[in-house]
Amino acid sequence: MDWLAVERVNSKLKAVDFFCGAGGMSYGLSRSGIQILAGIDSALDCRVTYERNLPGAKYIRRDITRLSAPELGRRLGIVPNDPDLIFCGCSPCQFWSKIPTDKTKSARTAFLLRQFQRFIRYFRPGFVVVENVPGIYRRKDESILAEFLEVLRDLGYNCQDGIINASNYGVPQNRMRYLLIACRVARVHSLPEPDSGTPLRVRDFIGRENGFEPVAAGRRDSSRFLHTTAALSEKNIRRLEVTPPSGGDRSAWSSDSELQIEAYRGRDEIFRDVYGRMSWDRPAPTITTKFHSLSNGRFGHPEEDRAISLREGATLQTFPKSYEFHGTAITSLARQIGNAVPPELARRVGEHLAMVRHA
Repeated sequence: MDWLAVERVNSKLKAVDFFCGAGGMSYGLSRSGIQILAGIDSALDCRVTYERNLPGAKYIRRDITRLSAPELGRRLGIVPNDPDLIFCGCSPCQFWSKIPTDKTKSARTAFLLRQFQRFIRYFRPGFVVVENVPGIYRRKDESILAEFLEVLRDLGYNCQDGIINASNYGVPQNRMRYLLIACRVARVHSLPEPDSGTPLRVRDFIGRENGFEPVAAGRRDSSRFLHTTAALSEKNIRRLEVTPPSGGDRSAWSSDSELQIEAYRGRDEIFRDVYGRMSWDRPAPTITTKFHSLSNGRFGHPEEDRAISLREGATLQTFPKSYEFHGTAITSLARQIGNAVPPELARRVGEHLAMVRHA
């Protein structure tokens, strides 16, 4: 592979990141040499995070339903039919997620793909990238993905899409995702090539050897490192104390009448990951927006009696330790991290786009 040639092509590529959040996709693409023109999102709490980590890129805080394509063109100086322009659309995905949560609020953002489609019709960029939960693909007729793909093909794009596991792309998580790469200026023959061999492990990213000193539950880190952990009740700490390290789960205390949770009494087979510890020698589970909470998944530290910290979650998402997350509430910061596209996955997508453009 002629990496110098790839870098030359990459230097021409430029991207607009719709639904950018804290900037995982933008940052990863920038690491592949792609210029990030802007991120667009309605979230106020992501603005400082995005701007601090992506100097030179604009953060357009707008509800996409109230943003017109001509206005975006004026603000960014972009024009229709630019073969080197990339539009990324990683819209909020909670409505299509299999995680059993109340879908009432997320229903308002369930069909933002149709809004993204407006901008593609107007600008016809060289490339379109979509990353989302697998549910948007498995329920494509309900999610309007089928309609979206038909529109892309009518506009002259050829598409490659499918379900991938981020653990095959340098991310230490079992994170299943739908990925679409569409291009109208060259032929897309495949999605990025997955790694071969053993997936990365939790111990490759966190732990004392990776710069994470042991901390207790409820620790507040005011530095930019954000090794902050959620507080735990005395009972939850006792539960963790008897949960075996590196992969132990709540079955360890299911026969303890004081520690057992009423909802799981006699039903140990359901939601087995809840209150569990991560394993040192396996990929982490999907880092969600509630990864800081012991009761929302297998988010217990492999050996310390706490859930993983904000920085540990960000590191498992492949954000560099220098990446600054700004906000005042632990829930807001965790949401920024958990909602993000893992930057390493995005970097590989960027390299793949460059190779397609160069072919």
